[in-house]
Amino acid sequence: MAVTTDLDPVRTGGPGHAHRRVRRCAPGAGLLLAATATVVWSGSFVTSRALHDSVPPVQAAFWRWIIAIVAVAPFALRPTWRRRALIRRHFGHLAASSLLGVTLYNTLVNQAGLTTSAGTMGLIMAAAPVLLVVHERLTGTRPGARRAIGTAIACGGVLLLAGGSRAVDVAAGDLWMCGAAVSFAAYSALLRRRPGAIGGVVHLFTTFVLGALMPAPAFGISLALQGGFTPSAGTVGPLVYVGVCSSAVAFFAWNRAIALIGAARAGVVYYVQPVCVALLSFALLGETTGPMQLVSMVLILGGVLLGAAGAPK
Repeated sequence: MAVTTDLDPVRTGGPGHAHRRVRRCAPGAGLLLAATATVVWSGSFVTSRALHDSVPPVQAAFWRWIIAIVAVAPFALRPTWRRRALIRRHFGHLAASSLLGVTLYNTLVNQAGLTTSAGTMGLIMAAAPVLLVVHERLTGTRPGARRAIGTAIACGGVLLLAGGSRAVDVAAGDLWMCGAAVSFAAYSALLRRRPGAIGGVVHLFTTFVLGALMPAPAFGISLALQGGFTPSAGTVGPLVYVGVCSSAVAFFAWNRAIALIGAARAGVVYYVQPVCVALLSFALLGETTGPMQLVSMVLILGGVLLGAAGAPK
């Protein structure tokens, strides 16, 4: 019996029926998936900050992807084996996606968590949608009036939140987070050229495996120089969260959102992340928050709604 994947055509009603059905549900489902990924990733910034003094960054990144591989493997092993020829054919694209979205992005986030707050990490990551707009302009795509206005409003909310929540001094972690934002934006833009025949689950599993292999030498060096960490509820729990939720669940949701609505709309939704991170870091880590957060939230959410409605696929 054939097993359908997330990108297989609907078996009933014919291809035309399937196309109309996907087109009708794509905007709402895509926005919901992008929002789900954004909220879950907000928690990963908090866990990265919580692990900063107990698990070395490279080790945290490596174990995150080992856990993610184990979580996805039951659903991905058989379709991955069936598509092994396609994987070999598109290995360059998969390797680039793994390097940008798995290895570099998450290692840089963990490194940033050593010296900067979770709230600041979320604020800097708000640059990722701006970088997506720049990428669109470079590839000849105009953002449209509604999206441009929505993006400007959301940016204003982020800047207001930044001004009310931190001083102007720059920590080393801020620079690491700038690199993470660039890496994530490049990964999101690259997803638009993902070979559809590979399938979402196979693409996810393959990039996880490659993304875990790439930092393996650095993981060995870290073990030799820094030693391992002591397994406990305070270390294993956050690693399981980032491995299962922030990796398997959030990356699948984000990749699927981009497949449905494009990087433009998904990128606008990503602006809610600073608010989510600020609230979570206040509730879980006790990081201070400013009185401008409510106004910032209104601006960001309003800009997201306007920009997402006006963004092209």
